[in-house]
Amino acid sequence: MKKSVLFLMILFTGLNLFAQADADAILGVWETGSGKARVKIDKSGDKYVGRIVWLREPNDENGKPKVDKNNPDANLRVKPLLGYSMLKGFEFAGNKKWDNGTIYDPENGSTYSCTITMTDNNTLDVRGYIGVSLFGRTDVWKRVVVKKS
Repeated sequence: MKKSVLFLMILFTGLNLFAQADADAILGVWETGSGKARVKIDKSGDKYVGRIVWLREPNDENGKPKVDKNNPDANLRVKPLLGYSMLKGFEFAGNKKWDNGTIYDPENGSTYSCTITMTDNNTLDVRGYIGVSLFGRTDVWKRVVVKKS
């Protein structure tokens, strides 16, 4: 009996570690479909979040860092886009899918419900939507390989 319990505990721990590794596959730096930005996805507690870490054009026409000029909250319109948290609250749902999160689009100042599906180790389908996922838009993000110096 003791051997059976020990075996089940080891099996459960191994499966849990495997599931966690699968959940963390999303971690890293990803380039958006437009190529205008790169987003670093990290883990915060048991949720996954993403912030802008690179912009193709980081400065505005006056040479100053771009800010969140389209934010519906006037107080946040002076916040720099670089470092801005645009992905929030994602949970691993299994089967290479993360959901229950939101994505903020700084180009129009809107926040959408969002699901993320990893189609291969270097590709994410990021689907923002209002209401039901059927009515939304999918952007394909590619993993950025960070060169070590």
